[in-house]
Amino acid sequence: MTTTERITQRELESYLWGAAVLLRGLIDAGDYKQFIFPLVFLKRLSDVYDEEHAAALKIYDDEELADLPENHRFAIPDGAHWDDIRAVTRNVGTAILAAMRAIEKANPDTLPGVFGDGDWGNKNLLPDATLNDLVEHFSTKTLSVANLPEDELGQGYEYLIKKFADDSGHTAQEFYTNRTLVHLMTMMLKPQPGESVYDPTCGTGGMLISTVAELRRQGKEWRNLKLYGQELNYGTSAIARMNLFLHGIADGHIAHGDTLARPAFLNRRGELRTFDVVLANPPYSIKSWNRAAFVKDAYGRNMWGAPPQGRADYAFFQHIAKSLDPETGRAAILFPHGVLFRREEAVLRAELVKSDLLEAVLGLGAGLFYNSPMEAVVITLRADKPAGQRGKVLFINAVNEVAREQAQSFLRERHQQKILKVYEDFDEDDGFSAVASLDQIADKGYNLAIPLYVTNSTAPAGGEILSVDHAVEAWRASAAVADAAIADVLSLLRQEVAS
Repeated sequence: MTTTERITQRELESYLWGAAVLLRGLIDAGDYKQFIFPLVFLKRLSDVYDEEHAAALKIYDDEELADLPENHRFAIPDGAHWDDIRAVTRNVGTAILAAMRAIEKANPDTLPGVFGDGDWGNKNLLPDATLNDLVEHFSTKTLSVANLPEDELGQGYEYLIKKFADDSGHTAQEFYTNRTLVHLMTMMLKPQPGESVYDPTCGTGGMLISTVAELRRQGKEWRNLKLYGQELNYGTSAIARMNLFLHGIADGHIAHGDTLARPAFLNRRGELRTFDVVLANPPYSIKSWNRAAFVKDAYGRNMWGAPPQGRADYAFFQHIAKSLDPETGRAAILFPHGVLFRREEAVLRAELVKSDLLEAVLGLGAGLFYNSPMEAVVITLRADKPAGQRGKVLFINAVNEVAREQAQSFLRERHQQKILKVYEDFDEDDGFSAVASLDQIADKGYNLAIPLYVTNSTAPAGGEILSVDHAVEAWRASAAVADAAIADVLSLLRQEVAS
């Protein structure tokens, strides 16, 4: 029996995860999302349509008038309502897919392709009995706005995304980024009402949604934020669109496609569109990308040079730099530490530093990359630095600012606030942060390894064991210092010989 009572967050989480339990053993955990998310969205659309119909019926006392398009946010054509699906007992997957495509077609300006490309007709994968069980499970609650406001349903969606990430192990990284870290990155960039926000590799849209959540938290206007994202995986891009809708974000723009090969957002002159805020967690060191095309990039994204074929990190890096509004643009990008010191990217790194876009380099503790022990680094860019920060870069060693519970790493509020304060102050704190001039960075061969600049940053607090990644970084930093010293000595010897 469908319930029409207010749904608590705990009830919502149990309800959503209960659907995943029904699929266990039938499909891989990494594929749960392409079936469960569309069903939740379809149920929500149907229940909200009924809620709007009931409200209009009270006003007009006429069924036909209550069904007029102006009384509904989205159209639900005949035969595509949840109740129509619930009445089907054979070829259920085919009926679900037909309903989804009908709704997409009936809402061409807002919902084309939103339900993704799940293989609903494959009875070997999803037999009728399983789909009937799923439909009946979701039918136990009414997902109206009255029962479940948009922000609460959105939180439930985020819960489900994380649960899928937990359950699917190594596959999670493609669509889930640690939310406590995303919140920190958002607070660092301080999005403002009316600004444009962009994520070139947006996954399920979590970083975009974080900017809305931050403005809501501050009691500021959030509905006029302009959100843009692009995602290579078609199913994941569909989930991002559903995610935005379920958070009450109607004016989001999620494009499907390869950001490096075919960037989706261009201005009228065919140039890359620029944005006020860019938040990104690009895929790490991908090898299958078109380097030859990037050498002659039509959008001018090769201003620092062409990255090596085996690592596309600096291709995404340059795409983001080129996407910054020249006056207001700022970015926070999550990268592996290697971008700070790898030799094959030395020329690119030097050009990055010389551009004076580089604002801060924040080293984080282990485990904040989802289901990976490696340490992360957040790099921030700012197109127009304050006068006192021009020609300078802030380095922060926050390797110890991390908590770990139940095999998951995260940032507590005190960790976030400690990092945020030193970032906002752009100040030195012995053993935690340091400010370096571009000349000082040049003297170190444009190596950005944090131990080169933050003294004592290789010594973990509290007797903790130094991670392999951080030890390697410290070794590379020390090697860079030694190389620079040797170069200086050789230069002096040459001068002596010449004289």
